[in-house]
Amino acid sequence: MEFHATTIVAVKRGPEDVCIGGDGQVTMGQSAVMKHTAKKVRKIYNDSVLTGFAGSVSDAFTLTEKFEKKLEEHGGNLKRAAVALAQQWRQDNAMRNLEALMVAADTENLLVISGNGEVIEPDQDFVAIGSGGNFAYAAANALYNHTDMPAEDIAREALLIASSICVYTNDNITVEKL
Repeated sequence: MEFHATTIVAVKRGPEDVCIGGDGQVTMGQSAVMKHTAKKVRKIYNDSVLTGFAGSVSDAFTLTEKFEKKLEEHGGNLKRAAVALAQQWRQDNAMRNLEALMVAADTENLLVISGNGEVIEPDQDFVAIGSGGNFAYAAANALYNHTDMPAEDIAREALLIASSICVYTNDNITVEKL
């Protein structure tokens, strides 16, 4: 059975205003919502790093645990830990089959990490991934560039907009903030 992803939005408005939000829907196949209240964002590494994931929930938990170990190995350096995770993800036979995409942020960095070995730093201080990612990205872009809204409000509103358009995104939103 195919599980559809989710929608994750990360927004950074300076080192004091960083957050990642996600919806709570888990969809199986094209017509069944299996859960409305999944939590797909969390704080890790002594609450100094935020992560959000889209894709298979069990795969994402595995990646989050491995990422936290990489953060410990690299003294909390987000970029070095992200590159190390991406390399391991791409090279390890078992990990290569994990189906997820991760966003990670600290007070200095905002990154997208994929199983293809990619670590992407977005051009602007916001990013969105998952089934409703394009809708949420467009909303975050408009709100970020044309309002003075704080990061948390932008993330919530972008997710609400995506949930009104994308059938794989709901309005049960969780936001974690640094």
